[in-house]
Amino acid sequence: MTLYLRSLRPVQLRLISAIARHGKLRLAADTCNMTTPAASRMLAEIESQLGTELFTRTPKGMLPTPAGRVLVNHARKLVHDIDQMAQDFAAHLGGTGGSVRVGAVTGGALAAAIPAILDLKSEAPLVDVALDVSSSSRLMWGLERGEFDFTLSRVGPHDYSRDFEIHPAGDEAVLLMVRRGHPMAEAGEVTLAELRDQAWTMQDRGAPIRHALEIAFHEEGTDLPANLIKTASVVAIMALLRDSDVIAVVTHEVADLLLSPPFCADLALLRTVRQIRIEPYHILCPRDRLMSPAAQRLLALVQARLGR
Repeated sequence: MTLYLRSLRPVQLRLISAIARHGKLRLAADTCNMTTPAASRMLAEIESQLGTELFTRTPKGMLPTPAGRVLVNHARKLVHDIDQMAQDFAAHLGGTGGSVRVGAVTGGALAAAIPAILDLKSEAPLVDVALDVSSSSRLMWGLERGEFDFTLSRVGPHDYSRDFEIHPAGDEAVLLMVRRGHPMAEAGEVTLAELRDQAWTMQDRGAPIRHALEIAFHEEGTDLPANLIKTASVVAIMALLRDSDVIAVVTHEVADLLLSPPFCADLALLRTVRQIRIEPYHILCPRDRLMSPAAQRLLALVQARLGR
């Protein structure tokens, strides 16, 4: 009996569920696209194999027996799961369902990934999207291990030899942000050397934004500030700007986010003589991995946002 139950076919489960729902064999047969005699024979075979009646015939229709109720409860769940599987698979193939995993550096996330994700969700609300905003090294590590469908990240000198498709995406300008009441907020155009003795917050060594600032200070013939709080967290940077006179090193995408509605933070940008830019980030896709239709669509939307 147990072996037989495990081998029940979807059409048998669907018939059992339909009989319980309609209470009439004819209506259940119609639901299952069967003739009434065929449905009757199928039910009789199931009951014979199980050695018990699953439904009793009453003037009000067919009602499940106690044994029948057990089978009906599970049949309903299994039929629902089968139908859901079919819907999910069709949605996956059509790009209206499935899942997408994308990683991005902060600038790439704000400039392209997040707007493209919102575009995708407006087209296909049921697509499951995961976005990881992290450093390029972390994103590269995840991409190699299959954690992401694609990333917006920077490429190291040895990454071009890896098995990725690499496409130019965008670059970022470095801006210096302070609270509006900062002593240097109204100073006009300033050099980095003039700001060196102020309190600063920036990322740790090795981060591209930190590297760009190190080069800029070196080219002005001065060292990095000594009074420094190291953090890559945008939330921490916002708190430091609110509570102190630090100079925060941010990308122009982060500055736009904080200074534009609805946030309109009480912050200001310092005008520097030197323009500071970070090395560009790229779109990276594994060569040997097929993308789902939803991931392909998101990639196309990201490229459109970047003007590629």
